Parts: sequence; C-alpha cells; structure tokens
Amino acid sequence: MKPPNDENNFINNELSLITKNVNQAFLFLQVQEIVFSIEDIHRTYKGEKPIKETGLIQFYKTYLQKFQKLIGIEIKQQTWDKFNYIQADLEAFILFKFKKSDFPLNNLDLNFILEFEYYLKTEKHHKQVTINKSLQRFKKVIKQAINENIIEFYPFSEHKPKTVKKIITFLTEQELIKLENFSFTQERLSTIRDMFIFCCYTGLAYNEMSNLRKEHIIKGFDGQYWIKMIREKTGREISVPLLSKSAKIIEKFSNEQDDMRLLPVFSNQKFNSYLKEIAGIVDINKNLTHHLARRTFATTVLLYNDVPIEIVSELLGHSKITITQEHYAKVVQKKVSEHMIEVGRKLKR
Repeated sequence: MKPPNDENNFINNELSLITKNVNQAFLFLQVQEIVFSIEDIHRTYKGEKPIKETGLIQFYKTYLQKFQKLIGIEIKQQTWDKFNYIQADLEAFILFKFKKSDFPLNNLDLNFILEFEYYLKTEKHHKQVTINKSLQRFKKVIKQAINENIIEFYPFSEHKPKTVKKIITFLTEQELIKLENFSFTQERLSTIRDMFIFCCYTGLAYNEMSNLRKEHIIKGFDGQYWIKMIREKTGREISVPLLSKSAKIIEKFSNEQDDMRLLPVFSNQKFNSYLKEIAGIVDINKNLTHHLARRTFATTVLLYNDVPIEIVSELLGHSKITITQEHYAKVVQKKVSEHMIEVGRKLKR
C-alpha cells in the first residue's frame, strides 16, 4: 500500500506476515513429498489438515504390488516388468515436466496424456508402436482407479492412438531357396542358417525353438508328426505339423544334443548377430532376425500356398485371429487380388 502512513504500513506488515505464513505452509507440504493442491496450502495456512489426495505414482505403485502377486498365476514376469517400466517413465516425466515426485490422480487429463506421449517420443526416443503399447498398459491402471472410485473422469476417453504403418518383412520363395542351398564354410553360420530355416517351416518363436525337446514331438491322429507345446507368450497350446524340411533339420542335430533339446542353444542376441552376418554373405538385402522366420512361415509358406488365415492364426498360436489379420492383411489382399484376376480370366473364356 502507498503512500507510507500509519494505516498503510500496518496493512503492509499484515501482508508480509500472510506471505510468510503461506510460504511456510507451502514448504511444510513440500518437504513431506506428498501430492497437494493450492487448496491444501490454504488449509495448512489456516491451521487445518490438508485433504489427502491420491497421487498417480502412489496409486501405480500400489497397483504394481497387487499385480506382482499374480506372477506365475495369471501373468508372466515379463508382463509385470513392462508395466513397471511405464511407471518409471511416468515418474521421470512428472519430475521433468512438473519438478515434483508425484502428480494428483484427480488432475489427470487429456493434456497430461498428450504431454507424456510427447515426452516419450522426444526425450526417451521411443517409436510410436512402443508408445502406443505403453499408453495401452497405462490405460489399464487408470481403469482400475475408476473401478476403485478414486477418480470419476476417464482421461483417455478422447485420446486416439496414432496409427502406425506396419510393414511385414519376410523372405520370398526365391530368397528362402537361395538361403537353403547356400554352402557355408563356417559351421556356426551353417548351424544358425539351419535353425532359421527350421523356424521358417514351423513358425516357432525364439523361446519355443530354444526349449524344443523330444517330448514335444507327437504322432498325431493323421499318422503324421506334430510339434505340440505351450507358447510362452500367450500360454496357449500350439500344434504345428512337422514338415519334411524341418524334420530333416531335427534329425541332423539329433546326435549332438545331450539335454533332450532337439536344437543347439544360442542366445537371442548372438543368434540375430549371426543372421546379419549370413544376410551379408548370401546377399539378402533384408534385416534378418529370428522373428523374420516366423513371418516367412506365415506368408511364403502358408498364406502364399492358400492356407486360410484362420489356420495360419492357429498355427502361429495367436490369442485372437484379429492379431493375425492386423499383421498380414496386405498379404491376404494380395492373394484375394490374384484369385480375382484368375476369376476374371475364366469369365472371359
């Protein structure tokens, strides 16, 4: 208040005292490292207790603790780890953006989600497909907060995941034959090639390939041998016919293994490293990875040989046919186009 006089000086002293007390209230709440609002500062200033507000990180940690008890019952350790990584990213984001250790769960809105998405892209350098999966898991935690009546508003209601163009890479029939017939001078590369080819004709994922044992080879109702095992990722049983090419590869390594495993054991990292070496030697201009063998099985071996997508989904061990359709839609469209061209030719006769 101006000019200085007895009345104004009194008011200014009172304002200074109020400012001091408000700052003290703020600092008191801050050192406790709890989530608080402006209203809580006001309550503390007046000598009242702040209303305890649930923080996002606080709730997420509680969710993880409950979720952890389901490991080995309903979920796998890898699933829990993925949720745990997101909690760490959220904690880092809140510190980066708000300079706080937590954020009020009730204040969660669309803007928070968009800012978090932007942070993952620009600061963490995650790809959009990874970001979409992170947000998908984050949604589950927030839905649980709604189920427990902690929050009423669902902040993801207006959020739309950014679309990701999926390009499925696989070996063509010519590339597959070229790889099969190539003669390697180094035994380790020849072994990796054989194991890769085995997966091109069985569609087994890395974990299933590594853990394949004699007990998984079963004679089926049709008199043919089948691979029957539980897929680690989905917990579903997979049944894949043992084609002659994959059977010969098992036979080739049958006398080399002493722990009931049917194929040699390599780490995933080393396996993929050797595949890159193989691609350069054979002159295949594609990023060879173990997963590419699985895609080759689905496309070149199955879909391009007119195997219905429902059967492809079953052989791959997908939990839903929509997963198969989403990944291999363009391949199916190509086969539809080929069939329709053939129909057109027949109608012209």
